[in-house]
Amino acid sequence: MRHQQFGEVSPEVGELDEGRFDQLVDESADRALALLADLTAATDERLRELARRLAGRILVDIARAGVARTMGVGRIQSRRGGIEGDLDLDASLETIAAARAAHTPTHADELVIRGWRRPDTALCLLVDRSGSMVGERLASAAIAAAAISYRHADNCSVIAFGAEAVVLKSQGEHRSPDELVGDLLRLRGHGTTDLGLAFRAAQLQLGRSRSGRKITLLLSDCRATAGGDPIADAARAAELAIIAPAEDTADAEALATSVGGRWVSLAGPSGVAEAVAAAMLGRPI
Repeated sequence: MRHQQFGEVSPEVGELDEGRFDQLVDESADRALALLADLTAATDERLRELARRLAGRILVDIARAGVARTMGVGRIQSRRGGIEGDLDLDASLETIAAARAAHTPTHADELVIRGWRRPDTALCLLVDRSGSMVGERLASAAIAAAAISYRHADNCSVIAFGAEAVVLKSQGEHRSPDELVGDLLRLRGHGTTDLGLAFRAAQLQLGRSRSGRKITLLLSDCRATAGGDPIADAARAAELAIIAPAEDTADAEALATSVGGRWVSLAGPSGVAEAVAAAMLGRPI
């Protein structure tokens, strides 16, 4: 095990000291999350199961908190009929008064209703599962999947890709963030990176949605090692946003620039929610 703190959180075979892990989180959240992600592939079966259980809970909690803090879960909108919510009496008063004066009924679609409305956005998350998908990158992928699942529910898809594209969640399919995190933690980086294949798979998923805005969100260093030049496939994305590891952004910047997309850097898993929000909104972090 390459982590220096491994012996601290697992002092005996098959043991996981959650108290010590909490201390490591306080000392450095990103290093602690990287260690936990790698422990989910421990050779010891009991330690592996304990790590996956703890990782699932912690990573999902981080995603949930990040969505509430940086992305929101919707916004209040006023409109005439069409959404569930409460009557906006002030905005509807003129309509009600006119109907009474004319001795005619007031129709529901003439009243102004205030209620929560989610943005009309479909999203496909592409997770690069090539050889570097371990530690912090694995934890980041799991948090990102949970975050978009909370934000977009059924109107999102998640695809892990390398030489092949594996659909972990289809557009329109309901899967809990916990399930997504569990599946991602079982993946391990290997093989080549076919970006063109990933973009084509995203197009198929987003094509199932009727949303007006469709975003392909790529979590990768964007170094294609198979399948040829991905620019033509990337250019077909209606909207491309890339999140690249902070220490390796050159290829992501070049790809985004070539197709008119956006890119942001990610320093570690604790910053995933902010990076997702920044990538989608097109602002720096």
